[in-house]
Amino acid sequence: MSLRNSARHLGVCLFAGAALLCSPSLWAQVTPAEGYTAPDDTPTVKVGGTIFTDYTYTDEPTTLDVDGNTVHPTAFDVKRAYINVTGTLHHLVGFRITPDIVRESGSGGNVDGSLTFRLKYAYGQFNLDDAWSKGSWVRLGLQQTPYVDFMEGIYRYRFQGAIFEDAEKFMTSSDAGVSLHYNFPGGYGDLHSGYYNGDGYSKADPNDQKAVQIRATLRPVPNGGIIKGLRLTAFYDADHYAQDDSRTRFVGNLTFEHKYINVGGDYLKASDRPTAASPEVKAQGWSVWATPRSTKGWEGLLRWDSLKPDKDVDAKKERKIAGVAYWFPTQKPAAASLLLDYERVTYGDPLPSPDGKRYALHALFNF
Repeated sequence: MSLRNSARHLGVCLFAGAALLCSPSLWAQVTPAEGYTAPDDTPTVKVGGTIFTDYTYTDEPTTLDVDGNTVHPTAFDVKRAYINVTGTLHHLVGFRITPDIVRESGSGGNVDGSLTFRLKYAYGQFNLDDAWSKGSWVRLGLQQTPYVDFMEGIYRYRFQGAIFEDAEKFMTSSDAGVSLHYNFPGGYGDLHSGYYNGDGYSKADPNDQKAVQIRATLRPVPNGGIIKGLRLTAFYDADHYAQDDSRTRFVGNLTFEHKYINVGGDYLKASDRPTAASPEVKAQGWSVWATPRSTKGWEGLLRWDSLKPDKDVDAKKERKIAGVAYWFPTQKPAAASLLLDYERVTYGDPLPSPDGKRYALHALFNF
């Protein structure tokens, strides 16, 4: 069976599984045992928000102002502003709606350059806690993709910048589709698989091609003291630009979480053929990071990304980040942090972009 037909078959299976798991027969009422407490099915709605804001000084590259003077650009900016509306309609049915801001550009209208809202998440969720393990579910709609959201739960510096694979545009954090999440019993890990449009929430789906994405994570020793923070992850994305023009991604990942440090390492392989007349381009790269921290709210950030956009061309793009953050003592899910960081991006010949160097003060507010 071809990869394309396999992807479509898995997508059909996901739809069929969602229908089966959410069928009335599966959730039929049973006679409760003595002492049984019925779940609360009262509808609920919660409203929260997230703000990423910063001040950035760009040392390289410089630019010219309207008078021809060489200047180092500086700017206050709001990189993200979410309004999160979440809730439940039943203990088995939930939802989320999240608009996000984006900088308008190229419209030529009076909003050109403005921050405008777009939709990032809008999905319904069918909880499978009663049938499977707690934390298992099916989602329908515009939702998180399996890998990016998972990693951002461990690497909590999205307010500084996206994770390696997202920053280099190899994957997106949100897309429309259907997905299934299953938690392995005993805390040994989880599985998240989905059938998506494939082009992300910021683009319209151009044709009939769909993406099959799957992430499997293993926690080898969930009750093993310090080593319980170790997780091994594999992710695969099978997609097509058009019928015979493949687009695939594979990521292998290792993370370790501890009271005093989180560390992680990714290895990426990607293959792209945008059109039938285009040669297949294979990229590969890696990212390693560490966030040592104290019990007083102070935390460091160290990260090094390395990418070969075409493995047959001896040219690399590298990103190095170093920073220090203070996390205010808030109660979850609220969070507030300030981060002062330095970022250096270099491009080897013959990559066309100029090298970059910047200093920034970032702030996170989550409520």
